[in-house]
Amino acid sequence: MAIPFTRMGIIRENTMHIHILGICGTFMAGIAVLAKQQGHHVTGSDAHVYPPMSTQLREQGIEIREGYEPSHLIPTPDCIIVGNAMKRGMPVIEYLLEHQLPYTSGPQWLYENILQTRWVLAVAGTHGKTTTASMLAWILEQAGLKPGFLIGGIPQNFGLSARLGSEPFFVMEADEYDTAFFDKRSKFIHYHPRTVILNNLEFDHADIFPDLAAIKTQFHHLVRIIPGNGLIICPADDQNLQDVLTLGCWTPVESIGAAWSADPIKSDGSEFTVSCENHIQGQIQWSLLGQHNMHNALAAIAAARHAGVPAHHAIAALSKFKNVKRRLEIRGEFQGITVYDDFAHHPTAIATTLAGLRQRVGSERIIAVLELGSYTMRTGVHRDAIIPALKEADIVLLAKPSGEDWGVAAIAAALKSPAQVFPTVEKMIAEIIENTRASDHILIMSNTGFDGLHEKLLQALSNR
Repeated sequence: MAIPFTRMGIIRENTMHIHILGICGTFMAGIAVLAKQQGHHVTGSDAHVYPPMSTQLREQGIEIREGYEPSHLIPTPDCIIVGNAMKRGMPVIEYLLEHQLPYTSGPQWLYENILQTRWVLAVAGTHGKTTTASMLAWILEQAGLKPGFLIGGIPQNFGLSARLGSEPFFVMEADEYDTAFFDKRSKFIHYHPRTVILNNLEFDHADIFPDLAAIKTQFHHLVRIIPGNGLIICPADDQNLQDVLTLGCWTPVESIGAAWSADPIKSDGSEFTVSCENHIQGQIQWSLLGQHNMHNALAAIAAARHAGVPAHHAIAALSKFKNVKRRLEIRGEFQGITVYDDFAHHPTAIATTLAGLRQRVGSERIIAVLELGSYTMRTGVHRDAIIPALKEADIVLLAKPSGEDWGVAAIAAALKSPAQVFPTVEKMIAEIIENTRASDHILIMSNTGFDGLHEKLLQALSNR
């Protein structure tokens, strides 16, 4: 039985033992940090333990237990927070239900214990949530507002993915993925935001949603709970989001590309002018690349203005912004070869990441190393979009998904650039070591630990 609201409201004031199932997920790791900052004793279980979240948790003194064993729930914690990767049939879940242990979901715990007293600024959409939420939190921080936040990555300006901060402001990365095995609503429904950025909307999460229309419905449910004194920030040219707003909207809307615009000074997006209603607000010069990040910046500036931060203050803050880990993050440079780590795992994100890097490096070779890691990618839902997404790469190395039977080899064959499919990361590394040369850029794109590829490759290049 889930923990009743009243009980959660009472125990929130006391130190508890909270155990989190799926603690190394980007969202659940943030929940763990927030609970720890509230003074609770926090432990957790996960089958996939890898950086950067595992590193963050250990630095916070949070114990991580490998696997999902019922014994992890003995003695019984005061509260068990169940991640959305947990499913019926798993021994730990069956044990939890049979013994009527106290449980809740991450989004529900978050609302009942933190968000219900806060002004929530939420960033939703298929792409750019982590980066945009990080920008917004940093702007508020530089304005002296000390916001709380929970972000699905580690912003380098903060060094943590979550913190309680000071009231009233709390920045949320608002994911449309489902809440838990016992609550199939999208997570963002629980957050009750006042300020909402809708970055974009495409089909994703094929394990949850049957089609794009189902995702639009969830976004419509989000729009329905944004108050009239709130604000929606949305790109003017995203037809899917316009379709959502057409279903009903009771909140003012500011458009990116109409009310807010960015004019590049440098073609790679590292320097640009920000305008609002055709009035120049200032210029941003930073280390980020690409048109998508210019749009992310506009959305963050607009959201911060709704919270009372003038645009020129926001622009000054973003000029000091450092990107999130695993967002075109340089992991190492060896003999003129640069290795990047990027979280891209959807064709649109792959294309924009490659386009931004191409603008930066010019004609130098880009070697794209791609893991089809998400359910949607590894099951071939986006197979037709993968080929054009990789057009900026000079060489493509694809990891063969486990159990794949829809034709990754055909994608490699159809690419204009030389491309190969590899069954293991060791074979990938051997290929890279043999054929890379000075001035090459190795771009690793994955939303998982990629079987340790990053560290193994860095070590192999160092040894070479």
